[in-house]
Amino acid sequence: MPLEKTDAEPLTPYQYPNPPNALPEIVVPQAIPTDERLWVPQAENVWFRPLCLNASQGYWMNLLRVRKSGVLSRHRHPQAVHGFVLKGRWKYLEHDWEAVEGSYVFEPPGETHTLYVPPDVEEMITYFQVNGVMYYTDPYGKGMGYEDVFTKIEMCRKHFEAVGLGADYTDQFIR
Repeated sequence: MPLEKTDAEPLTPYQYPNPPNALPEIVVPQAIPTDERLWVPQAENVWFRPLCLNASQGYWMNLLRVRKSGVLSRHRHPQAVHGFVLKGRWKYLEHDWEAVEGSYVFEPPGETHTLYVPPDVEEMITYFQVNGVMYYTDPYGKGMGYEDVFTKIEMCRKHFEAVGLGADYTDQFIR
């Protein structure tokens, strides 16, 4: 069946209007910031840089940065996690592989792991998309706490307020 109307701009297909309640797209022009205030502290020597905090679908995307030797406590996810190493290297204590610059990492749902950055790495930065919850456990699998998109939003609000950017600085990342 032929189209009744051609695209106004042939190089831009699908020129339909956005739904009335759709939030604008996110463009983070400098994802790895030079402004230290944009790194939200998560643990000793561990920070994250929010890129997208999707409250409507329960996932977040961020850059995780670890300086010096650091550990992201033992945890698991009920849904898949995707990662891409931008700088440095790291491993999971439960595996024999190492993620180096340029590595893609897939974490299957339900796997428990402990992210570890060795002492000879000055800085590690990895992009992660975390779907659902990050559930912290002790060595026996007993729950010790969790993070989800809502706790991430709250961490961002508190941090950005404390460093003078204002709690509402977080809003640009929320979908």
